[in-house]
Amino acid sequence: MENFGSLIAMIISEILIIVVWLIIRRTTKKAQLKTAFNFMLLLMFIWTLGSILQILFQNSNIDPTFFEKIACIGVNFSPVVFLLMAMIFAKTKITFKWYYALLFIIPTLSTIIMFTNDIHHLMFEQYSIHSNEMVYGSYFPIHSLYTYALFGVGLLYFLRYSIKNSGFFSKQSFLIIIGTIIPLVSNIIGMLNIIPLTTYTTPISFTFMILLYAFAIFKLNFMSVAPIALQKIVDRISDGYVVLDIDNVIIDFNQTFLNMFNFKQNELRGKNLFKVTIADAERRYFTREDEAFVKKAFEAIKTSNETFSFDKSIENGSHFFHIEISSIKDKGNFLGTLILFKDTTQHMLDMQTIKENQNMLMERERLASLGQLIGGIAHNLKTPIMSIAGAAEGLTDLIKEYRASVGDPEVTVDDHHAIASDMTEWVEKIRNYTEYMSDVITAVKGQAVTLSEEQAVSFNLDELVKRVDILMKHELKNALITLNVKMEVDPNIVLKGNINSLVQVINNMISNAIQAYNGKTNEEIDLVLSGTNKKITISIKDNAGGLPENVQEKLFKEMITTKGKNGTGLGLFMSYSTIRAHFNGNITYETEKGKGTTFNISLPV
Repeated sequence: MENFGSLIAMIISEILIIVVWLIIRRTTKKAQLKTAFNFMLLLMFIWTLGSILQILFQNSNIDPTFFEKIACIGVNFSPVVFLLMAMIFAKTKITFKWYYALLFIIPTLSTIIMFTNDIHHLMFEQYSIHSNEMVYGSYFPIHSLYTYALFGVGLLYFLRYSIKNSGFFSKQSFLIIIGTIIPLVSNIIGMLNIIPLTTYTTPISFTFMILLYAFAIFKLNFMSVAPIALQKIVDRISDGYVVLDIDNVIIDFNQTFLNMFNFKQNELRGKNLFKVTIADAERRYFTREDEAFVKKAFEAIKTSNETFSFDKSIENGSHFFHIEISSIKDKGNFLGTLILFKDTTQHMLDMQTIKENQNMLMERERLASLGQLIGGIAHNLKTPIMSIAGAAEGLTDLIKEYRASVGDPEVTVDDHHAIASDMTEWVEKIRNYTEYMSDVITAVKGQAVTLSEEQAVSFNLDELVKRVDILMKHELKNALITLNVKMEVDPNIVLKGNINSLVQVINNMISNAIQAYNGKTNEEIDLVLSGTNKKITISIKDNAGGLPENVQEKLFKEMITTKGKNGTGLGLFMSYSTIRAHFNGNITYETEKGKGTTFNISLPV
């Protein structure tokens, strides 16, 4: 049979087209590129089928141009689909514009002219399967120029973006270059009559080109391959990432992600993310609640540029991750999803260590505070106890005097009243001393309790100042420093919170002011309470020369001290945290070099 070799080649081409279609159907999800390839394979199938039928019925009475008309459907429309396929390959996804329809005008016109060629002979005047015997019509150059122009632009798209995406020396670029050369060389040979070729050569060469393109892009999964250098970089970064297509199918990831979750490449590529992370019972890293949250995030990022994130622990809390979900878009078109996995395990361990160290420092601070409390107790109770002892001694003397006067005729009624008045005076003094001791014990007890627990109560400013005065009296007296209390607001204004914590904050600042004088005596500290019925400001002001600049930069941000080895730096740090967390207030400061510093505690009423 004449052209037997061409027949076998085209039958093989048809079989390969079907095989490639099955491979694409099984290994990829619905996407524009897959759809375009399917259309291209269909057109190549029609083109080749027409040529096969023409060979099979070449000795029959059927006009060979009948089968050429069948093949022309694939011939005429394949350049347009090929160009669109190349554009999708370059941009991942395109939005079809109305003017894209203009690309189909000439293919449609060519098809009509081909089917009516017997009337006008615009496509060819004399048909032959041998290209050197073909006599073309006046329209054929227009058809050919348009066809090769679209194929040429499409080839440039494929070559340019293949090299850009995967590198010049990659397997993808190599296959696409070889696929481009096959039809190019065969057509040049035919046009120059170097080797006599038939019209069957063109569909065979273009079919093999499409097959090589499909193999490079789909079967070898080079669609998302980055340049070699870039791939090495992303494999070495500390964060893992996963790229999903619009159907949540994993199309790319780096080595870091594989190492994080002990996956192999073939377990991930082309698989649905949730089937990989949820269905695997042995490695169920994400719960159903996680899956629901992630799916909601996936839907939200399609229409917004917002990034969703959450923290996740796995393997019984031995590993921690911060996960960020964001969209991949090009000119507003949603192309897929990027998920970043940041391993925060070491950070969490460091935070735990810091917390443990903070607890140790806080314990030291509590012990130091307890020492101050004990000193304050010793001082504040010593004076009233001695006074009560003196009063008891005076009462004892009066009792002896009264006993001796019993039955003494010289003791008058006025003398009895005088003795009673002296006893009443001593009893009144004892009562005042015991009330003072009760106040001291209440204040000290409150400060001792606040070292271990929190208790929110209502209290007024007068009670607050009274507790501060009681607890700081000993330290102020020893340092020979005067505390000036200035109440510029109604002392009966009520605050709510842990009064003991607030007292400790104020006392800490007064202690800092005392120590800022570095042993200088006869100095003053102002405690000023001002504000309105909505906001109270408690100011502690000294004249100790101001804060150093290096301390100002770190104040309230970290644990810093100006006391050297004698300070932990927890005082102001804890004070700021206490006011912010428990009173919804704030602490600010004003300092002037050479003059002094004022700390302002702002509290909502």
